[in-house]
Amino acid sequence: MSADAAWSLHSQLQKDTIDIGDLPLCRVLVIKDAHYPWLLLVPRREGAVEIIDLDEVAQAQLMTEVSRVARALKEITKCDKLNIAALGNLVPQLHVHVVARRTSDAAWPRPVWGVMPPLAHDAEEVQNFISALRRKIWLG
Repeated sequence: MSADAAWSLHSQLQKDTIDIGDLPLCRVLVIKDAHYPWLLLVPRREGAVEIIDLDEVAQAQLMTEVSRVARALKEITKCDKLNIAALGNLVPQLHVHVVARRTSDAAWPRPVWGVMPPLAHDAEEVQNFISALRRKIWLG
């Protein structure tokens, strides 16, 4: 049985995201909010709430995957700043936010949470974004 066999994605994350694929440790998701290019990485480890719940090898893999995704997001979006955070105050399942920020975005310079109601993605634009991400982070 694989280490992630018992793992499942939290229902709130399922509702709020588009699944774009799996890296060796993490499921990569796009947040359904067109205000910001916003990704989540969710380690496929049952019961993980904090980064320290992962063993040291998995922690290192998480950082490798966060870096890979952040570099790709920065290159694709040409953003001014990247915000990377693992909060988990509302959804306890360990997940890491990687958000491309622009000085012109709706929340700048504040955090993105709760500033604007989520804006639905244009279907074609989000598919183009996902395709570019998948190429850059070796998902296909």
